[in-house]
Amino acid sequence: MDTAEILKKVRQIEIQTNKLVSETFAGEYLSAFKGQGIEFAEVREYTPGDDVRAIDWNVTARTGVPFIKKYNETRELTLVIACDVSASQRFGSVDKLKQETAAELAALFAFSAMRNNDKVGLLLFSDKIELFVPPKKGKKHILRLIRELVAFEPQGRGTDMALALKTLVQVLRRQGILVLISDYLSPLEQFEKPLKLAAKKFDLIPVVVTDKLERGLPACAACMTVVDPETGQEGTLALTAAMNQRLQEDARQRTENLTKLFNPLKVEPITVDTAQPAADPVIAFFRRRTRQLKR
Repeated sequence: MDTAEILKKVRQIEIQTNKLVSETFAGEYLSAFKGQGIEFAEVREYTPGDDVRAIDWNVTARTGVPFIKKYNETRELTLVIACDVSASQRFGSVDKLKQETAAELAALFAFSAMRNNDKVGLLLFSDKIELFVPPKKGKKHILRLIRELVAFEPQGRGTDMALALKTLVQVLRRQGILVLISDYLSPLEQFEKPLKLAAKKFDLIPVVVTDKLERGLPACAACMTVVDPETGQEGTLALTAAMNQRLQEDARQRTENLTKLFNPLKVEPITVDTAQPAADPVIAFFRRRTRQLKR
């Protein structure tokens, strides 16, 4: 992809995403994510109706007049998007590749965070750490992140999600939101422990990007030449009923295993298919989360 194509694609994503964020996402994002906590602002004289638990007894003892501590909620958050750029992301059987869907998803989160004055960082990973951009604010910074997602050429082909999670736990000191975008096709035992550690430190949001061809084979052909994008191995696949049933069972089992992993951590994944608009499941997630926070 040359420079002109990259800029055109970034601009398309910016226009499309800005419209969605303006109409829906900014408010939904604000409702779905709380601030980091509270910080001390000042002391003021007690007035009837104030919470007596907020009385500052040291100041009260010195002055002989009751004073209370006043706090402000700290709204500013840090959002980090960790995106799988392994070779399996360069796959798609419909209109878009997984990596294109991932870029759109990342843009939705990034522009929503920007509208709410939050910092946004980016980590791209394959079987190595390909790129880390520390969290910052501003539109120029967000456009740089989108450009990296669109145009970055990874060196690795495989996937090491454990390495990505361990790196983020080490380099990010502050708690924040971690959006982890991948197809999650790696064996769970390879990243289960680091995922649990990340879920303790961050507000973890797994985003699972899928393609319909991973859940079932087309009935229009007798065989298909397939290539494993991460290993380069090539072979011919007979499209038999038994093969299709096995593929469906593998997909079902993978989904079940991920559910068993996420549920004890109280982590809700967002599942996005390359054939559907990326925004729809994210909006649904935000609204579910907002309802849960109001309970």
